[in-house]
Amino acid sequence: MDQSDQLSDYFPPPLPVGQTHFDWGKRTYVMGILNTTPDSFSDGGEFNSLPSAIHQAKAMVQGGAHIIDIGGQSTRPGAETVSLKEELERTIPIIQSLRQEIDLPISIDTTMAEVAEHALQAGADMVNDISGATFEPEILAIAAQHKAPIILMHMRGTPQTMQNLTDYGDLIGEMKQFFATQVDLARHYGVLPEQIILDPGIGFAKTAEQNITLLRQLPELKKLGFPLLVGPSRKSFIGKILNQPNPKQRVWGTGAACCRAIAGGADIVRVHDVEAMVQVCKVADALWR
Repeated sequence: MDQSDQLSDYFPPPLPVGQTHFDWGKRTYVMGILNTTPDSFSDGGEFNSLPSAIHQAKAMVQGGAHIIDIGGQSTRPGAETVSLKEELERTIPIIQSLRQEIDLPISIDTTMAEVAEHALQAGADMVNDISGATFEPEILAIAAQHKAPIILMHMRGTPQTMQNLTDYGDLIGEMKQFFATQVDLARHYGVLPEQIILDPGIGFAKTAEQNITLLRQLPELKKLGFPLLVGPSRKSFIGKILNQPNPKQRVWGTGAACCRAIAGGADIVRVHDVEAMVQVCKVADALWR
């Protein structure tokens, strides 16, 4: 392992979120995925009722999750956009109910400023925007007003078009430029630098080979100086490597990808299989931190 492959020596300042204190660099934090959609790529329709969603969230908490990420809009390739009303109906009652049940940070996975506003008012603590605030930049103002951390992900186009937009001259260089632009915009809207988290967007406008390159070169993104969230969970590039078409059978491939991400400086991994990945992260932390 050469020097560029080591974990960064620079760690962003700690981030308090609710009753949780994220001390970057000391450990890997696990974000549990709670899709309340009928059409998500690996668990669509499983948790789109209030009782099933609450049960799943509690199971992830028991499994060791540090954050619960609730989304009401599928972002799989080709996914259709749902209305504001539908996204609110899918997410807000769950956030309200879950806030009464758990003390962990709750994240709202949305690109809509109005959904973010309602979610934060309902008890969510942070915003996870797969568009990196390119769809509705005013979502940055919402985050700033609530003093809520925001995750900015790299993507091109939309879920409907992104897989046709994978032609890069310099993948990592162009991602760095994207993040620099969006971080500047976030700060313009009043978001504090220490409340910004970056996500390289594995599987979003990237081929299987580009996802592998991205994981290998993650230390380059770490140099930007922000916490990194990486979401390889059950993704199709893992299925391609394993020749495994069933996303739910990609657990240990996901574990290997999480290990690579942690070795490269990831601070948070966003996963479906929380209990298994908590174990993976504990061992990876012992090896690389």
